Amino acid sequence: MTVQDAIFAFDNSYARELDGFYIPWQGASFPAPKMLRFNRELATELGLDAGALEGDAGAAIFVGTQKPKGARPLAMAYAGHQFGGFSPQLGDGRALLIGEVIDRKGRRRDIHLKGSGRTPFSRGGDGKAVLGPVLREYLLGEAMHALGIPTTRALAAVTTGEAVERDGGYRRGAVLTRVASSHLRVGTFQYFAARGETGRLRQLADYAIARHYPDLAGTHDRYLGLLHRVADAQAALVARWMLVGFVHGVMNTDNMTISGETIDYGPCAFIDAYDPNAVFSSIDRQGRYAYGNQPAITQWNLARLAETLLDLINPDDGDDAIRQATEVIETFPDRYQFEWLKCIRAKLGLQQERPDDLDLARDLHTAMVGQNVDFTQLFRTLATTVRGDASATRALFNDPAGFDAWLERYRRRGEAEKRPSKWRADSMDAVNPIHIPRNHKVEEALDAAQQGEMAPFDRLKEAITHPFSRRDDLSEYALPAPESFGRYTTFCGT
Repeated sequence: MTVQDAIFAFDNSYARELDGFYIPWQGASFPAPKMLRFNRELATELGLDAGALEGDAGAAIFVGTQKPKGARPLAMAYAGHQFGGFSPQLGDGRALLIGEVIDRKGRRRDIHLKGSGRTPFSRGGDGKAVLGPVLREYLLGEAMHALGIPTTRALAAVTTGEAVERDGGYRRGAVLTRVASSHLRVGTFQYFAARGETGRLRQLADYAIARHYPDLAGTHDRYLGLLHRVADAQAALVARWMLVGFVHGVMNTDNMTISGETIDYGPCAFIDAYDPNAVFSSIDRQGRYAYGNQPAITQWNLARLAETLLDLINPDDGDDAIRQATEVIETFPDRYQFEWLKCIRAKLGLQQERPDDLDLARDLHTAMVGQNVDFTQLFRTLATTVRGDASATRALFNDPAGFDAWLERYRRRGEAEKRPSKWRADSMDAVNPIHIPRNHKVEEALDAAQQGEMAPFDRLKEAITHPFSRRDDLSEYALPAPESFGRYTTFCGT
């Protein structure tokens, strides 16, 4: 038995239970795979032998070349709406699910490769990835996890030893290993619904329920219940995106999970100055996926999921199925508002629920518009304001008059809490980050990594995985980009 044989205890339910939902596939061969970064903490959480995996043996597995014992590598089939246009077949064109493990807490987790070579779903692409986007996803996933936001996570980043052609030049090839509670997407349901395969759609829905919402299993209205649960999960997720200033950038239906985890960090970014219209992606020319549009796009995506479930919700009465599904979709703004308000109360140090809290929170955002206010710093400095000194927060505004008027209302609302200011401020510090993946620091780290220097990456990772802790040696990571950084543009890099 080789070391590769002993590392994983796979239990591959997707491959076992959903034949016809994927194509078995093997990763490409790469000339010189080398482990660049390995997430020992996550490996331990998964019950893996971190020591055995962080060297050459792990590198061979995590580029897809070496198939460990028990693995059943496969390319998953799915469809999707991309910028509003439907593509009936997308699928894992450069990715492989190598298997599932049960982690130390009893949770089922996918181990998935990204950049492992061509598959039958590649649509003319080379199926490979380059170092910059791999490390970006590593950083962003770990940052979101540290912020308490559901997300896929990086287990490993491996360089492949070959140069990959991109944008008229050659860049270092790499493969990302990511972990998720599953890779089931809205687009997975769309793939079978578009083909009229109701039996397989039912099989998929039952699998999703058993895996993510098992209390619904066997209930007579479980498919409507599934829609309810996904709507709740996505409302909670996107509310948390909005309250840390995260812009996903490509909220296509194939990038929206049934579990409610953030997936596929492509042209993503965090806002510095508050701007509801912020768009970073070079291909989002109409602002479809702008920061402020994300809740509405989530509702639109959920409507596409609802369409796939109609024949399951009521196979005998299509009008009734539409009525029931529509009611769920129409309640999404209320679900989202509930989650957003719950989180914003915590950010403002408010524990009680008062009728005017929504207006208070919205008016703070209104006061920020056009003021070049750093979003992250504003919420962090509000704790200092609660402690009695508003100067740091006021200084963030070009003209603080609007903030001053809001502050008087906020102070009165705080007095109604009947809790000490220190308690409120300390609770705010626990949820308002100091460190986020500032775009200029991300680019600095990725540029250095391309030249073989990983120290900036490691320092940034240290900061963003301790987002609430003030450290003098990491103070530069709490600052917005200098004016010289200019307008930030991201790309759907592979």
